[in-house]
Amino acid sequence: MAQSSPLPEFDRHHSAHVPVRRPGREALPWEPLRPGRRARVRDYTCDCKVTFYELCHSGGQCFIRRTRRINGEVLVDECARGRTAKTMEVWAKLLRGEVG
Repeated sequence: MAQSSPLPEFDRHHSAHVPVRRPGREALPWEPLRPGRRARVRDYTCDCKVTFYELCHSGGQCFIRRTRRINGEVLVDECARGRTAKTMEVWAKLLRGEVG
C-alpha cells in the first residue's frame, strides 16, 4: 500500500485560500455582525490573508461571516442568513472567486 507524502510544515495548518476575485464577480451584500448571537462554524478559509471567511450555522439558518483586518482594526460582518442549500452554493462560489 502506497503512503501519501506528508504536507510541508508551512502548509500543515492551512485551510482553503480564496482565489483572486474574478472580473465581473457577483458582489455579496454584507451586513454588520449581529452581536450576542452564537454560531457554529462549519468551514473556514485560511486567516493568513487580510480578509478571511467562515461558513456558519445559527438558529436553523446558514450564513457566511467575513473578517477583515484593516489598518490594525478588525471588522466583522456577515451575509444574509438563509437556507443551507443556497448558502452552500454561495460558499462554493466564494471558494472559486466568483463572489465576494
